[in-house]
Amino acid sequence: MPEKIVTERLALHKFRYEDSEEIFYTYASKPDATKYMAWPTHQSIEDSREFLNYAINSWDRGRDYSFAIRLKHTNRLIGSCGMLNEEGKIQFGYVLGALHWGNGFATEATRAMLSQLKHQEGIFRVCSFVDVENIASVGVLKKCGLVEEARLEKWFRFPNQNNEPKDCVLFKLPFENSNRL
Repeated sequence: MPEKIVTERLALHKFRYEDSEEIFYTYASKPDATKYMAWPTHQSIEDSREFLNYAINSWDRGRDYSFAIRLKHTNRLIGSCGMLNEEGKIQFGYVLGALHWGNGFATEATRAMLSQLKHQEGIFRVCSFVDVENIASVGVLKKCGLVEEARLEKWFRFPNQNNEPKDCVLFKLPFENSNRL
């Protein structure tokens, strides 16, 4: 994956260790932003530093590609997005600070990530899942061309929702043929 992806309004960059405070204060410590995340809300900047250690090391191993999402013209961090690569099966997600919801940034960042996958060899599946109550993300995934594959009863325990099993929707990106996007 490239270390930088630029869109009309955004710049997606491979995370750097210096991003920890911005991550913490922009979204990772905010319960409204982390409600539907698969990881617990950060309680300290040290939690954000630990995430960055994981993210940078996983990138270098080709397993997890996490990007900072920044406004292109101000370089302000507004969220993050990323994808796990499990030997050609890609699972992706994103998070934005609440101040940046409703502006199309999640759609723009997701489309940019997905467009990069078109150039990667060996990918056979691209998917994401969301809590059925996360209507905004359902809309983003549909706008980006993903289709609902299944509704999964009590599929995932979201740590920021009392760790109760929640119903989820599994989305997939349709492939033009069986080998490529």
